[in-house]
Parts: sequence; C-alpha cells; structure tokens
Amino acid sequence: MKNQEKLFIGISDCGKKFPNYENWVRIHGGEVDVIKLGYRNNNLDDAARCDAFILSGGHDVHPRFYGKPEYFDLLDPTDIDERRDEFEMKIIEAAEKNTKPVLGICRGLQITNVYFGGTLVPDIFSHLNVEGHNQDEDSDDSLHHIHVEHNSRLFHIVHEKSGEVNSAHHQAADKIGEGLRANAFSKEGIVEGLELVTEEDEAGVLLVQWHPERMRNQQSRFAANIREWLINEAWKWK
Repeated sequence: MKNQEKLFIGISDCGKKFPNYENWVRIHGGEVDVIKLGYRNNNLDDAARCDAFILSGGHDVHPRFYGKPEYFDLLDPTDIDERRDEFEMKIIEAAEKNTKPVLGICRGLQITNVYFGGTLVPDIFSHLNVEGHNQDEDSDDSLHHIHVEHNSRLFHIVHEKSGEVNSAHHQAADKIGEGLRANAFSKEGIVEGLELVTEEDEAGVLLVQWHPERMRNQQSRFAANIREWLINEAWKWK
C-alpha cells in the first residue's frame, strides 16, 4: 500500500450483479475501497471522493438519449431505466471535468458512447444479422474472438493482437462518439472496445463490450490487465 493511502473506485449500481464488480476490484485488498454510485442512493456527490470509475453493465440505454426514439418499440421497456441513464451520464461528466479514469463495461461502453454523441445498434442479432457466439459452458455468457487495433491504448494494456472474451450484449456502438475511437472488433465487425483519444499522460477512458469482471479465466490479459490498468490509472490520478 502506498503510504497507507487508499483508492476509492466508484462503481455504478447495477442491482444484483454489483458484487461481481466490487469483488473484482477488491482483489487488490485493503488498498482499494468501493463506493456504490446510483440514483437510488442519491449520492452523486460521492463521485468527488472517487479516484476512478467503473460503469457497469445492465439496462439498455433509452434511445431518446441518442436521438433514435423510434428504437424504443424494438426494446423491452422493462430493461430500460432512464433515471440510471441520466445519473450515469452525470458520473461521466464529473469524470471528464476532473480528468479521472473511467472503465466502461458492456452497457458502460454504450452509455459513454452516447454521452459523447454516439449512437447504438438497438439489437445486433436482428439489425446486423449476427448469430450467437459459442456458449461458455460454465456461465450464461457467450465466447468469441476479438481483434485488437495495434495502435490503441487497449493493445498497450493487453499486449495481444487478438483473444477470446465473454459476451452478454445485444446492443453495440454504431456511430462513434466525438473524441472516441474503436480499439477492438469482433469478426463480424462489431465494435468490441472504445477509448478516448487523449495525451499519453492524461487519465484514460477505456470501454470494453465484454465482462472482464466475470471472465472464467481471470488470468487472461483481457481481464487481469484491464483491472491493473484501472488501478494504476487511479493511483496516477491520486
């Protein structure tokens, strides 16, 4: 632990799967503490205490936030939470204002892309005619390979040109938000990762469409290295 200091990682509330993210971060032990951020707790002010953020998975983003209200009829209205959308965009705004690092996971990628002016594919299976990936026998996730762009921040984190990741999403980034760039793709061309283009010494925004916090192989560079990146970025910011 550095000078007995402690990092505070803010994680957006995603309901019953929140412990997956919390436990994944707490692997680092006593040097890291977690703050659950959510509109139900009405605790946006706690974002000021956080050294970095994880935007977790879960609900579909309401399409009105990316200028496609006609997509609403294509979605399950019980899987949309506008108050969560609004709250998490305020987290992103606070992070951007204070140049704090952000890791967006699955929905976290999508809401961040929307925040920066991007749009989403409402359903990749119907809109892009994409078939399901191979099922992970030990979870509800699917497994598939991704290609990592060589000149990306992600490549410098995982040091891999390709790899197998888990998948549990039916939406994806369509138009890429301003200041973001794609850093990984599936074989079908679906965006599997985004990152904010910044100077090398600035805090990073890394967005992945898979779930590193629950990958069966936690030694995979697509899980372990991403967690290490977030912790290191948080220490740099602190």
